[in-house]
Amino acid sequence: MADPIARLDGISYWYPGGEAPSLRDVSALIGPGLTLVAGSSGGGKSTLLRLFDGLVPQFHGGRISGSAEVAGLDPLRTSIPRLATRVGLVFQDVETQSVYGTVEREVAFGLENLGVPRSQMHDRVDETLADMGIAGLRRRRLATLSGGERQLVQLAAVLVLRPELVALDEPTSQLDPGGAAAVMAACRKLAAAGKAVVVAEHRLESLLARADHLLIVERGEAIGPEPPRDLAALLTNPPSLVELGAELAWVPLPLSVDEARGRLGELSHLSGLEPVSAAARGRDAEVALEANGLSVGPGREPVLGGIDLAVGVGEVIALVGPNGSGKTTLLRTLAGLLAQLGGTVRRPAGRTAYLPQNPGALLHLPTVRAEVELTLRRTDSAEAAEAILSSFGLLGLAERYPRDLSAGERQRAAIAVTLAGSPALALLDEPTRGMDLAARRALGAAVRALSSRGSAVVIATHDVDLVAEVADRVVLVRDGRAVELGPPEQACAADSPFATQIGSLFPGGPVTVAEALAALAALGARAAEAAR
Repeated sequence: MADPIARLDGISYWYPGGEAPSLRDVSALIGPGLTLVAGSSGGGKSTLLRLFDGLVPQFHGGRISGSAEVAGLDPLRTSIPRLATRVGLVFQDVETQSVYGTVEREVAFGLENLGVPRSQMHDRVDETLADMGIAGLRRRRLATLSGGERQLVQLAAVLVLRPELVALDEPTSQLDPGGAAAVMAACRKLAAAGKAVVVAEHRLESLLARADHLLIVERGEAIGPEPPRDLAALLTNPPSLVELGAELAWVPLPLSVDEARGRLGELSHLSGLEPVSAAARGRDAEVALEANGLSVGPGREPVLGGIDLAVGVGEVIALVGPNGSGKTTLLRTLAGLLAQLGGTVRRPAGRTAYLPQNPGALLHLPTVRAEVELTLRRTDSAEAAEAILSSFGLLGLAERYPRDLSAGERQRAAIAVTLAGSPALALLDEPTRGMDLAARRALGAAVRALSSRGSAVVIATHDVDLVAEVADRVVLVRDGRAVELGPPEQACAADSPFATQIGSLFPGGPVTVAEALAALAALGARAAEAAR
């Protein structure tokens, strides 16, 4: 490894009042290039990133032991403003990071603090906005942007400073494929220039094969950094290709679709692979939610118009599309939180539950348990709080203050609160934001359980694996319209911009790991029978 840009030596850290350390004797060298940090929600990834720019321990307090050096400075003792000239951090909750009201001022803020001449400031802002593909947002107010657009703006505000180390916490969690590609391009450009780029992510599909190093953080303990191929088998949150490879006992595990396709060439019976029947997912049910000729917008001008959408009782609809296309605005209008600008909306009798992109907007009580119990009381539900907390892996966090949780844990708590009491209509905006694989599967199980009890569910998401696992139909929101793409077998297949890794691997075939394993097993059985 080239000379490290960051060095951690025996770091252990306790948040104020914490009985167990959030980081346990962490030693690591972070050199130039892209280092991917993976691990379960609440395992310590965000804490590690906040160590680099001094927020841990200087802002958060608590106790720390060990030593560290980042970009030639001691983050335990150097002032945070001085560290900010060499280290950039983009939080999971970008809503908390904004200073100014407009995109241009927000991106220029750090340069103003450094006293960069105005002529240079304009050039650097122009260059950074162009690199991120968001030059068109320059004059926009932050309050009018989607969650994904705000992520790109905050990343631009960090990259414009040209730091030596950039730490990104879940940077692609709310981004469409184009936005995620822009983030990856910016990261690779920084890495090629000899900078250290540290990215903590749960969605590893595009990152694992492109990272130079992998650092796994679980229960505060760190393994690595090492080449991703050396540690892929230890991932608790593997992308679907790695999960499939592990199930098929492939060594080494594939990190990309091309690698996996090469391994599939060894399976001669694949020529008979068939897609999962779309009819198996279809539903003929009475309409629960119906919109006719709907026009929606956060102001007086519509961003979507002529929307006709019907969701059946027990049906799950996924909304996909670019950042800023209007998915959140449509959800909020369907929820009755925004008045429609035209057309009609008919909702089912019973409770309509809405999960916003920012889960903190829902959580105000002293404990997670109290939040769930309040929803159950309001809905006169006979469900037990214990069962709901258990289904989302929240029993161990039940007595915690929700705002002290990690972003992924807070997201799980907000979803538990939203779905408690089996609402007649559930509208979920980016529900897997900050979620690890186990939590996403718990969400999928909860959505399927709701559906089986007759709830209608509409999910706006960029998580194509979630779409493939739970949706009955997929609707594309783009260019002011909403167009149905069909079931996931069509919408998440190889020729779609919303293809899953499995869909890309099996053109015209399955789109989830479970479907692929079932199809391969069936083909293997038929091949064995034919050979007899």
